[in-house]
Amino acid sequence: MNRSRFLKNMFGLGLLSIWGCKNESPKPKFISKNEENQNLELQTDIALLKQELADAWNRSERMTLINVEQMPSESFTFKYTDDAMTFAEQWRHCVIYTCGQLSGETGLKNPYSKVKLPVQMTKDHVIKELKNMYSFIQKSIEELSGEKLLANCYFAGQSIPVWRLFYALENHIIHHRGQCVVYLRLNGVVPKGFYGW
Repeated sequence: MNRSRFLKNMFGLGLLSIWGCKNESPKPKFISKNEENQNLELQTDIALLKQELADAWNRSERMTLINVEQMPSESFTFKYTDDAMTFAEQWRHCVIYTCGQLSGETGLKNPYSKVKLPVQMTKDHVIKELKNMYSFIQKSIEELSGEKLLANCYFAGQSIPVWRLFYALENHIIHHRGQCVVYLRLNGVVPKGFYGW
């Protein structure tokens, strides 16, 4: 029997340190039930937040595509004054701005960093780029860690949590979608009524 085992058996573990003997296995870190519960609650809250963001952006995509699909193809170059954006430019702006802001504040790779969208795009091209933008947003929601979602970023001169940035960017899209409702009416298209939230 070796000396360590003998001392363990004879005197118990508490006396081993007197003779300089060490227990070879590291002590596990003790996590209290309270800490465990708080961690579990935080993970649940983050999962719920991610689901809420995903749901909000799914609805945003549906509403945006309904708006865009109502405009006749020949009216995508329509603008109500010379210094206004065309219907196509409104959506081009949303794609570039949303992806740029989101990637800039989260460190995610911007899908448009090396892509130059033409100023005037066809209806099919606008729809394609909008779907790409919404896909990037959903992927971002999935991939961002809880820690990153709760971290602060700077937007419009304020420090806000990254999860609020998602809502700020949706507000920007709502602003332009509202403008595009007017573009539809000016082209004789009666916009579809309230289609839910």
